[in-house]
Amino acid sequence: MGREITQVRFDPADYTGFRERVEAETRIFETWWREGQFDRSAYMGGFELEAWLVDRECRPLPQNEACLQRVASPLVVPELSRFNVELNGTPQRLAGRALRVLEGELASTWERCFSAARALGGALVMIGILPTVSKRDLTLGNISPLNRYYALNEQVLRRRGGRPIRLDIAGREALALSHDDVMLEAAATSFQVHLQAPADALTRGFNASLVLAAPLVALSANSPYLFGRDLWDETRIPLFEQAVDTGDAVEPGERRVTFGTGYLESGPREYFVENLERYTVLLPAQFDSAPEEFCHLALHNGTIWRWNRLLIGFSGAGVPHVRIEHRVMPAGPTIIDMMANAAVYFGAVRALAERRIAPEAELPFETARANFYAAAREGLGARLSWLDGRKADASELLLEEILPLARQGLAQYRVDPQDIERYLDVAAARVRAGQNGSVWQRAFVAAHGRDLARLTAAYMEHQASGRPVHEWPL
Repeated sequence: MGREITQVRFDPADYTGFRERVEAETRIFETWWREGQFDRSAYMGGFELEAWLVDRECRPLPQNEACLQRVASPLVVPELSRFNVELNGTPQRLAGRALRVLEGELASTWERCFSAARALGGALVMIGILPTVSKRDLTLGNISPLNRYYALNEQVLRRRGGRPIRLDIAGREALALSHDDVMLEAAATSFQVHLQAPADALTRGFNASLVLAAPLVALSANSPYLFGRDLWDETRIPLFEQAVDTGDAVEPGERRVTFGTGYLESGPREYFVENLERYTVLLPAQFDSAPEEFCHLALHNGTIWRWNRLLIGFSGAGVPHVRIEHRVMPAGPTIIDMMANAAVYFGAVRALAERRIAPEAELPFETARANFYAAAREGLGARLSWLDGRKADASELLLEEILPLARQGLAQYRVDPQDIERYLDVAAARVRAGQNGSVWQRAFVAAHGRDLARLTAAYMEHQASGRPVHEWPL
């Protein structure tokens, strides 16, 4: 979805031609994979961070174009709404001081963006769902003026036969409403971690990412409130799943935003074949590109938002690779918190993937999926099933299983030992304190009342301090 398109409306010939191109590109992918042409050399890590522009009253500030002009960096790009921006990291080989380099670059980019926001009379905040966002903010009047976003809205509603989007979330409280466009999606902002694995390690790595999704969302949960209602610990999960629902899925796994339908068995080929077989074309824009560039395959894949997604890319030397986009974690609360989350993911996914017995052989896919939604609802207190068949609270599982795996995996990458301690100590302290972003937000409301502007202001003050969330007072 990152590539701009030239049209908003399409005719039947566009759909036919686009599908033919995706089929051709999928066949090329299959051939290249079978022939061993994809990168087998190293593990690489990167990220995307979606952030909010807010005004002095902590309300959404629809000024991303002006902000981006001031920042003038290829690492910072627009998002669906005018009050969101996306910050990207330069991929690093996972070894030595790579995590510290990623953190330093993010801190530098964040400061440039924050200064630009301040010059516009506002500020920048990283949080899964902005507590002050209202339904009236999420209208097409605040959509970023790019063809791909207008086309996405039109095509989703066309698939729905013009019926409005229906949001229905039952958590600690309940929220049910209808919305006329896809702008509900803009209320959900995330910290997406990318892992490029050597080709022969990709399948096991992807399956391990599915297994780890539940503990990672419990560790990082930061989205309890939407439109004034206290819902899930990570309300961003059901919000996003429903916000771009085309209404034509027969099974939950066929939704455009989904945990998926199963583990990979033979490799990524089945992932991209499933894209063709299960999902109708949503944006049939066609490019003047060679099929070996995979532009149409990538655009189609970009309209299917699995919580763990495979992406195709190329190195500067033109060598193709496949990477895993782990999409389960929300933005915030601070840079050090997010880098700790990334370190846990990078380390645990490698150690889990390289176990003698594959984790997918011990944990059924249906159980991994049930774990994921339980963790999104209940956070650190969720009861999860693990590989040995036992059930444990997410906090117990993190301390006893996931963090030791993360330590082992980061050592296998040969990450600097001091950095391993730095990031995993932050994650462990958060779990022991029982205070992630969602827990802190709810505790603040319990202490001070449900004044969401006051909550957001206090959150931003603590975020600016740089202290990890487990140290935040009320």
